[in-house]
Amino acid sequence: MEKLIFFGLVIPILFFVLYLGTRAIMSGVSAKQANQANKDENEIDKNNEESNTDKSLSNELEKLNELRESGVLTQEEFEKAKNKLLNN
Repeated sequence: MEKLIFFGLVIPILFFVLYLGTRAIMSGVSAKQANQANKDENEIDKNNEESNTDKSLSNELEKLNELRESGVLTQEEFEKAKNKLLNN
């Protein structure tokens, strides 16, 4: 009779502990996957920002060159503006 009461209490407690452990492990795995996905998105965003910076720099240089060719800027002003863009 004591064994029946003992196993009647121990087995449900054991299953509950196993359930909690499995749930914690699955929660950790899903959090790790979400973290990896965020990290990948951040790397993609960083790469896009770098390429956008390069494009905007070349666009600015083209605009400066057009202003120099049209006579709005002198050669000295063009060089100063170009150096300012390239040094930033």
